[in-house]
Amino acid sequence: MDVARPHAALVPSLDGDVLSVLARTTRPLTGREVARLTGRRAHSGVLGVLRRLDEQGLVDRQEAGRALLYTLNRDHLAAPAVEVLAGMRAELYRRVTRAIEEWSVPAAQVSVFGSTARGDGDAASDIDLLIVRHQEVSAEDEAWRAQIDVLATRIRRWAGNQASIVEVGESELSELAQTERPILRDLRKDAITLVGPALDALLGAPA
Repeated sequence: MDVARPHAALVPSLDGDVLSVLARTTRPLTGREVARLTGRRAHSGVLGVLRRLDEQGLVDRQEAGRALLYTLNRDHLAAPAVEVLAGMRAELYRRVTRAIEEWSVPAAQVSVFGSTARGDGDAASDIDLLIVRHQEVSAEDEAWRAQIDVLATRIRRWAGNQASIVEVGESELSELAQTERPILRDLRKDAITLVGPALDALLGAPA
């Protein structure tokens, strides 16, 4: 999965970028706004896509003065498929969360960080996870280790990306919070909590 453009797994063209933008909002957008949100400087290609999608009925077009505004037609038969593609990263988060909540040895906290959390990177990017063990759980606990191995395999199956898992105990996390290691800066800046308390609460104020 391209972590910046998950929809590219099935729609790698500009059409996929445009549809993904429209699926993430109900607010009418101008062609220039759609182009900006897709990361395109020139909007002529985006306008061509919007015209074609309007002809197919998948996009609604309305006049607002001299401007044309576009929205995804959510009544269209193809709209649910578009929304699924646009929500692939969020669906990955949900699957990881559900899997971890079913663990026989609970985790104290789990966050996704790095390129997946930021929404950049590409199909070769790892899915970066921080998993925090409860203090009473040994790092060598067989059940604990098996859970992590199974999760890594499932992430590979779900997304096609390797899972890069940083695993620490609660005390190790406290020690990490007092350092200036690059991973700490990434966690403070990008981390999205999936399970447990917010990571900021565990890390405390920067040293």
